[in-house]
Amino acid sequence: MKLIRKGKKESVLELLDDVIRAEENNRKSLDQLRLSHDKLEKSSLSHIQKVGLIRFNPFKDTGGDQSFILALVDAENTGVVISSLHTRTGTRWYAKGIVRGKGVEHELSREEEKALAGAKFLSSNE
Repeated sequence: MKLIRKGKKESVLELLDDVIRAEENNRKSLDQLRLSHDKLEKSSLSHIQKVGLIRFNPFKDTGGDQSFILALVDAENTGVVISSLHTRTGTRWYAKGIVRGKGVEHELSREEEKALAGAKFLSSNE
């Protein structure tokens, strides 16, 4: 039996061979896409995904909530908290490393824990 495809006659067997070859190519492409997707997904876990920010006034002699704490962490709550303490005489900055929600070398203050707890996923899908 002969069929016509793109102006040329082909047998059913030739057409089936073409379909099988195309399916094999599609399967290889899908396997490569899965590998790329898995690699990207694994890599993205270490990117900053959650951000928490609180403003506060640690001293009674300064006006307004000019001090702040910024938590920048990945999916496993590993990253950094940056604290800025504003006084009448100046502003001081501190940074503490975070691993799985805990301070690495320094214990977290109550405000830093609050900023970390308030960290929200940046993705709109979460």
